[in-house]
Amino acid sequence: MAVLSKIREKTVFLIVIIALALFSFVLMDLFSNGGFSSDKSQNVIATINGEDVSREQFAMQVENYQRNSRGNITTTQAVNQVWDATLRNTLMKEQIDALGIEVGNDQLNNAIKQQFAGNPNFTNEAGIFDINKMREYVANLKASSPQAYQQWVMLEDNIAEQVKVETYLSLVKAGIDATLAEGKSAYQLANNTVNFKYVTLPYSQVADVEVTKEDIKAYINKHKEEFKSEAATDIQYVYFEEKASLEDENAIKAEIKKLLEKRVVYNQVSKMNDTLQGFANVADNEAFLAEFSDTQPSVRYFFKKDLPAEQADQIFALEAGQTYGPYKANGFYNVAKVVRTKQVADSVKANGMLISYKGTGAAEVNRTKEEAKNLADSLLTEIKTNSAKIATLATTLSDDPTTKNGNGELGWLQYAQVNQSSPVIEFLFDNAQGKVGVVETPAGFYVLEIAEAKNIQRAVEVTMLQKKIEPSEETSNALFTETTKFEIAAKQGNYNEEVKKASYEAKPVKGIKNMQENIPGLGSQRALVQWTFEEKTKAGDIKRFDLPTGYVVAQVTAKYPKGLMQVEEASAKVTPIIQREKKAEILKNKITAGTLAEIAKNQNVSVQTANAVNMKNPMIAGAGNEPEVVGAAFALAEGSLSKPIAGKTGVFVVETTAKKEAPALPSYKQMAAQESQARMMQVNRELYEALKAKAEISDNRANFY
Repeated sequence: MAVLSKIREKTVFLIVIIALALFSFVLMDLFSNGGFSSDKSQNVIATINGEDVSREQFAMQVENYQRNSRGNITTTQAVNQVWDATLRNTLMKEQIDALGIEVGNDQLNNAIKQQFAGNPNFTNEAGIFDINKMREYVANLKASSPQAYQQWVMLEDNIAEQVKVETYLSLVKAGIDATLAEGKSAYQLANNTVNFKYVTLPYSQVADVEVTKEDIKAYINKHKEEFKSEAATDIQYVYFEEKASLEDENAIKAEIKKLLEKRVVYNQVSKMNDTLQGFANVADNEAFLAEFSDTQPSVRYFFKKDLPAEQADQIFALEAGQTYGPYKANGFYNVAKVVRTKQVADSVKANGMLISYKGTGAAEVNRTKEEAKNLADSLLTEIKTNSAKIATLATTLSDDPTTKNGNGELGWLQYAQVNQSSPVIEFLFDNAQGKVGVVETPAGFYVLEIAEAKNIQRAVEVTMLQKKIEPSEETSNALFTETTKFEIAAKQGNYNEEVKKASYEAKPVKGIKNMQENIPGLGSQRALVQWTFEEKTKAGDIKRFDLPTGYVVAQVTAKYPKGLMQVEEASAKVTPIIQREKKAEILKNKITAGTLAEIAKNQNVSVQTANAVNMKNPMIAGAGNEPEVVGAAFALAEGSLSKPIAGKTGVFVVETTAKKEAPALPSYKQMAAQESQARMMQVNRELYEALKAKAEISDNRANFY
């Protein structure tokens, strides 16, 4: 009772404590989900210029995209494809709505006409698209199938949106036509030429100079547009591959060897020992392999050339019932067994026709199976009398379009490339040249003739006992222990020192992006990428990841926020540029003479000549593409000497010897049209990139995928 009394006395205090505890959980949830807008953060995949992209709608599109791809792409790939389409559509719609672009009935009908021009539902007796037939079709849909009608409405909406996009692009293209003056300029750039002499001091003359972090930072700040960057991370990782040890391989090899010979096993039912035949002597290969093989390879005939090259001689030399192995190949220990041998042509030329019956799926066939069999048998009798009749009969009666339209010819069939379990193939390759017969197939009855058989030779029917080479439980446990020890040691000490101490290899990966999926050397590792971008993950953090083939212990070595590239991130690109600039200054200071001959003599280089060079293709023989050097040559008066010019490959000094202007054209319409065409080919891509660069985009995909 005393305890209850105490509790009653402290009731208010307890209520306050409980309330504070609950409130703290609420605050934690709010902060972890982005504050009081958590509902929005959980339901918005992205925001594009203030317009939210619904997570639910986006997820449905991703699911549909994956379904339509039939499993050929990963979720991350589908997400990125749907995102690109969503972003493009949103930006385009924004522009279209701002301009008030609408689609009239005539425009929509014309677009539908183009898309369904050959659809029999919408064509008249003359095979021409009839708008009235389309309207009748839509009216019937509306009356008979509301769901199908809604799908049609959605289709019309999609076509209308596409027409709007095309209208918008046409408006943009109309504003970028090249003028006659621009056509003239393009003509002159391609046809005005200059001749000049030059000397060049290649950058290779100067040893690499030091480039500091301050140099790189200054260059980035001076060229900000070139170095905008998404958020990125750098990592290094050690991969621990889970693979069979030598002891494991020997044990698997010993196991498969035991399966070759007779063995005695205790029968729990009869309480007696049973003697079981080994693979070498067993009669029912299929049942044996179903019980003991790790795979169920198809049984088929092989020519020697079609067997694995390393084992072809040994396997092909076997007689029926003999085995070869075990041998190691493709991650398995294998034992090959020849089931039987036969002489077979490597290719046959066949003729034939198909007689189908109702239920086989052949169009407009109403005969019964019995009627089809009787017809096939009667055709066989005619062909036996005169095989030349097969062409006429197939053209008239065959239900197989290939033989019906090809005068009964099936053409040449290669034994190694066909399905040997097919009844048609079995007939063609199991019989001699000239043989005719009727073969029943799921499609109907084939009347067949073996017109010609080539290169008859020995073939062996081979089946295979296989045991996968994989690590034992002991090996897997040892690898897990090794990985865990390294992980703990790296977290407690220094990652790189532990790598060196254990003689491992740490592989670096630079510039990982937020929606990236693949890691070089590891393949798809979305979970690893997501971890590196988590707010709580800092540079230096270490984590182990389980892979289907082993383990990875990864360390985040750097994290870069969205904005300008960091020095480390831009170093690979910027360092060569700054080195070239510094080398150019060194080389310029070495040039003091006043003529090309003197410069050449002082610098131990030669004077070279460039003739008929134009600005459109500023290639200098012996020096490559040097637009700044060629531009300087055009700017000089004839006989004038330039100041030192920093080119792509070295420092140049040029002396212009002659300039030739192209003859004026009566009209520059053609050149202007060519320029316009070149610009229009780039509109779709460059317009989208421009809209994207200007847009305010909040991309939260990585929070969900």
